[in-house]
Amino acid sequence: MEFEAVIGLEIHIELKTKSKMFSSAPVTYGLEPNTQIELYDLGFPGVMPSVNKQAVISAIRVCHALNMKIDDTLMFDRKNYFYSDLSKGYQITQQFRPIGREGHLTIKTFEGEKDIGIERLHLEEDACKQLHYSDYTLIDYNRSGIPLIEIVSKPEIRSGEEAAKYVEKIRSIVTFLDVSNGKMEEGSLRCDTNVSVREKGSSDFGIKVEIKNVNGLTNIQRAIDYEIRRQTEILQKGEIVKEETRRYDENKKITVLMRAKNDPVDYKYFTDANIAPIKLSKEFIQEAISTSPELAEVKKIRYLSMGLNEYDSDLLISDVDLSKYFDEAVRSGANPKLLANWINVNVRASLKRLNISINEFPITPIHLAELIKIIEKGKISNVQARDLFMKMLEKKISPNKILEESDSTQISDMSTIQKLILETISENEKSVIDYKNGNERVVGFIVGQVLKKSAGKANPALTSKLVLEELKRR
Repeated sequence: MEFEAVIGLEIHIELKTKSKMFSSAPVTYGLEPNTQIELYDLGFPGVMPSVNKQAVISAIRVCHALNMKIDDTLMFDRKNYFYSDLSKGYQITQQFRPIGREGHLTIKTFEGEKDIGIERLHLEEDACKQLHYSDYTLIDYNRSGIPLIEIVSKPEIRSGEEAAKYVEKIRSIVTFLDVSNGKMEEGSLRCDTNVSVREKGSSDFGIKVEIKNVNGLTNIQRAIDYEIRRQTEILQKGEIVKEETRRYDENKKITVLMRAKNDPVDYKYFTDANIAPIKLSKEFIQEAISTSPELAEVKKIRYLSMGLNEYDSDLLISDVDLSKYFDEAVRSGANPKLLANWINVNVRASLKRLNISINEFPITPIHLAELIKIIEKGKISNVQARDLFMKMLEKKISPNKILEESDSTQISDMSTIQKLILETISENEKSVIDYKNGNERVVGFIVGQVLKKSAGKANPALTSKLVLEELKRR
């Protein structure tokens, strides 16, 4: 008997806003616990929520990118449950009227393109962060109330690879739209997976197992593929898969039982009476969409139109900050094709060697653009350019300033180079005889000696041309 997996994903994404979803407390990461809070975040009686406008704009932008129907009436509901990370005893969410419905996303896998349906996207507030110890738990309210969007896929994913590609595409969308930093290691993007296995060709669903808070694209794929194998083996034995919540053990590369699921939880949803329905005008929705930053796919089309190839374009859009760096350097006048080559080779190698991000890179986009323009004008050789690049890394100043200090501009004056060539040939007269006898390597030798005499400043291409002409005249 053959089996197939049915997978649905729930992705929680923290929005990059200045303040929280329903209070004016700042949104931060990594600061002292319980310092970025207001009374509302602590659930004090009588405090009233106020909807974050920027969070709504961000949600609209993501809905549009996911081809969703956008609700023009904003309503919020209470999800009632008691847990130590929820001080009010309820979470404000959008159960009945999510801001986005019925979307889809196209992913690329090794088997080709596939559309994944998206059921809904809704706004809600994050809960507190809990730090568990052997016999007690500490609670940090800094995270309480941070704006979230939850994106719920339809159960149309069939493998760990498809799930990882789906999450990767979602992360690209939210980072390029600048609505979230998408950092899974910081909890800005968290993924819950629902996995079941059924007989291939059946329309019925199998018993669903939830895997909570899987961190990292590789782990998402591994966790799902393992769970598919585990459930398939159970069914092949004629046994029944139990409905439960599991977690992924990164060290053992297996899913581990957290808790069994019995009766479904009744959260007793009802509309939050403290937040009146908000009518979103067509103009407001359209403004949010029209002012959206470029998505990666749009950037790629623009890069290809600049003359970049597929490889360079894909490398640039693999990192939103790298693409921003490239765009700023282009605006500063750099040749796009030459710039892309330098970023994808020299800059990326330096980032890896220094173990830093592009945002920490010592060379500004404007200064790299200056270097590209100097190279394009033929003022320095490739060897000099690489040396200048390393000095820019060290000194953190413009290449023109370094050139002024070191006087290392490339020599392209024909008479100056010709003089050096004549000196070199007179010192190596046997080379002329060797060339006449068919030894063409002499050309490279003479060029090397001329470059040595000029301390590497002579234009290599021009030098090679003039050496060849001089040898032919002899």
